[in-house]
Amino acid sequence: MTRRWASLPPLLLGATLAGCGGGPAAAPRVTPTPVSQVAQSASRAEIDSLWHKAMYAVRHGKWGDAIKHLGRALLEFPPGDPRTSQAHFFLGEAQLALGSNLEAAREFRKVSDDTPDDPLAPEALLRVGDAYADLWRRPELDPSYGQTALSTYQELLNRYPGGTPAQRAQARIADLQERFAYKEYKAALYYFRLKAYDSAILYLKDLVATYPRAKVAPDALIHLVQAYKTLGYKEDVQETCGYIRRFHPGTSGIREACPTQPTEAS
Repeated sequence: MTRRWASLPPLLLGATLAGCGGGPAAAPRVTPTPVSQVAQSASRAEIDSLWHKAMYAVRHGKWGDAIKHLGRALLEFPPGDPRTSQAHFFLGEAQLALGSNLEAAREFRKVSDDTPDDPLAPEALLRVGDAYADLWRRPELDPSYGQTALSTYQELLNRYPGGTPAQRAQARIADLQERFAYKEYKAALYYFRLKAYDSAILYLKDLVATYPRAKVAPDALIHLVQAYKTLGYKEDVQETCGYIRRFHPGTSGIREACPTQPTEAS
């Protein structure tokens, strides 16, 4: 139920019309009624009705109705109502379902930051990360949202280690790292095609060092060998081939890139 606020009386325009020949009686002083006394809060039954409508909308995926009812319920909840954190969480889910990811992240943050001891707080922090990760859908684009998602998942691991949300965050981190590695790989190939081999080498070495378990790491190593060969870096070729044979022996193209065993021990 929407709050109604009584309009406060305007400020008096001058105390009296002095000099106009009026009597000695002054205009009566009007004392505004405190806002807290004119607000008409909903009853407990009305609040419960709003909450039931909101939960019905959430369960049935009626996200517009859910946002409306949850917003009204939050206005009416008394201080300390245990449903407040749930309301913000479900508001976040509704906003996320409608594609309003940044609004969703703000709602989830209210749960994890305002009520950090609430059982929903770890899950809410996970969903903050999900909201940002979903905004970085194409690895070749600006990775800012992906980086924010990664830092959020890592924050979850630090604040709430060991729980199910933390385990799911680990999986999300692995997925993001694959995407970051792929972004580095695409950049390296771009410079490779331009025959800017020194620039390609920088990207490939950073990829292998930062994301050694990424799916593209073996292919990155093969391209790294090819770049070294083109530039005549024989020692780097031998070292990288030894690394591939040791850690990625089944890599496609290794026989062509590294046709002979290095004579020195790797």
